[in-house]
Formats: sequence, structure tokens, C-alpha cells
Amino acid sequence: MQIVTGVHQIKLPFPSGTPEYTNAYIIEGSKGNILIDTGWDTSEALWAFKEGLTQERLKFQDIDWIVITHIHPDHYGLAAKLKKLCEAEVLMSKTEAELIIPRYKYFDGLLDAIDEELAQNGVPRAEISELREASLWMKPLVSPDLPDVMLDDGDRLSNGSFEFEVLQTPGHSPGHICLYEPGKKWLFCGDHVLFETTPHVGLHPQSMDNPMRDYIDSLKMVDALKVNFVLPGHGPVFNSLKLRAQEIFLHHAQRKKSIMKIMRNGLKTAYQIASEIPWKLETNGVTFKDLPPWDRRLAILETIAYLKLLTLENEVGKVDQNGVSVYLAKD
Repeated sequence: MQIVTGVHQIKLPFPSGTPEYTNAYIIEGSKGNILIDTGWDTSEALWAFKEGLTQERLKFQDIDWIVITHIHPDHYGLAAKLKKLCEAEVLMSKTEAELIIPRYKYFDGLLDAIDEELAQNGVPRAEISELREASLWMKPLVSPDLPDVMLDDGDRLSNGSFEFEVLQTPGHSPGHICLYEPGKKWLFCGDHVLFETTPHVGLHPQSMDNPMRDYIDSLKMVDALKVNFVLPGHGPVFNSLKLRAQEIFLHHAQRKKSIMKIMRNGLKTAYQIASEIPWKLETNGVTFKDLPPWDRRLAILETIAYLKLLTLENEVGKVDQNGVSVYLAKD
């Protein structure tokens, strides 16, 4: 549907059995049209995109540029196929582009590094194999291809009618970008700010050294902008960026307090801490043991990210016990 004049939204379905969607946006301009994000590489997503184009009286050939906010499968998976169908250029940040080959083509090294990360943070050996394999189902749903253009923070992208500024917003992914239109005060923000959920931020082999701090700093930067309309990668569009940002800041502060409280009972591994935290609070909460393997892995990596932040803030101490990292609260 057309959300505002010149901006169309197409909802691209997740793989079968998952009742979620990725929001793709087409921005029409006098010198060409920009597509933001592409969804999974599935026949259902491709058909939904074609149907969406038809409803908006557009064709594949009307797309000139495809901007990828980050290379997670639900935003990047279909990019290579749409590039061919649309005869368009694909653009993304240089940081994200450098992650494509090790993540999607030669990924055994990445999986081995994740195994090591999980073991070092106290995950029992019996569970590591299940958590390692939890993401393998996604690999066939991405057609990896390097971008035609690599973007940097502050770059400008114009389609004749609108001019966007590229904002580097690391955290959820190290090279995540948003597009900001200062004249209209639009923010196309991928997974950086979502209305209904708090974006996942985890410390893992492809993240930055302190992704939770990166995310919070990026959110503060975006929060300082004048924004009339937020167009996220999932969920509804909204106009209350500052209110939503404050809710996310509060969530992170409360999560840090919960972790500190857990550690007052003695030395804990990241795995032990994650197992005591309630997850998915936006849906009334789920215990760690009731999470499916992929979500358990995300929960552990997110806990590690919080612990890294708390360690650098001198709230938490970290020691090694026989190759396993254990943490304790300093106060």
C-alpha cells in the first residue's frame, strides 16, 4: 500500500509456519525508484513482492536501486534475485558487505567460532551441537551476492524527488544502516527501532567488540534527529520515535539491573544468567528452557553482550575458570 505520497510498503512473508513479515519499501522519485530491503529468498516472498508491485501499478523494471539495511536473511535473502529481475544496483554498508562470504558461503569457520564462544560462556557440551545447528535452516533461504555499491556513514542517495542521508547504526548488526530524509523527516530504520519489540543485540564472532554499547549510542544518535515518520523493517509504521526510544532505553536499563541481581547470588556464567532471565517480555514472557534452540542461542549471545558492557562499565568482574568465563557483580 502507499503509506505517504511516493512511499509504498510491501509486506513480505517469513518462511512457512512463522506468522511474521518483513516490510519492504519502494520510494518513487523523478530519477528512479529505491527499494529498501528484500525479505527471505522464498517463492512466497517473491510472489508477494510481485503482487505488491502489481497492486501499486509498478513493475520489476521500475526499481533502480536496492538498499539493504543489513544482511540478516529476512532483509537480504532475496536481494540477488531481485537485482536480476529489476536490473538494479544493490547498495549496503561496507561493513555488512564484508560479512557476506564468511556468513553465507564459507561458514564452517563461523560455526566453529560460535561453538567456541558458547563453550567459553558455560553452555554444556551436550547443548552446543543443537545450538550450532539452529541457524542452518536459514542458509538455503539466502542467495548471497556482493553489492554493487558500498555505503559509508554520511553518504547521500537521491532519486530526484527525495535525498536520503545514510546513517551508520551498528548494534543489531555491525554495519546496519538507516536512511534519513531530512526534508520530510522520514526515517527508514530496518531493525534499529521497532515499535512492538526490542531489537536483538548479541556478542558473537561477527559482531563488534561491544555491540550493546554500539546499539545504545546509535539509538541516542537517531533519537536526537527530528523525525516525523518512522518506517521500520517489521511491525507498524509510527510517528513517536522519541517515546519508543525511551521505552527501549528503559528496557535495557531494567535488563542490566536484572543481570546484576542474578549475579549477587555468586559466580555465574553467561549461560547460567541467561537461563534465569525471562525472555520475550513483549508477549508476556517465556522461560529460557521453553525457548526453541535458535532463540536460546540468541538469548545467550545477548546476555554475553550485556556482560561485556557491564564489564567495561566496571560494574562486573570477569574471571577464567578452566577455560570458562564466570562473572560476579562488583558492588
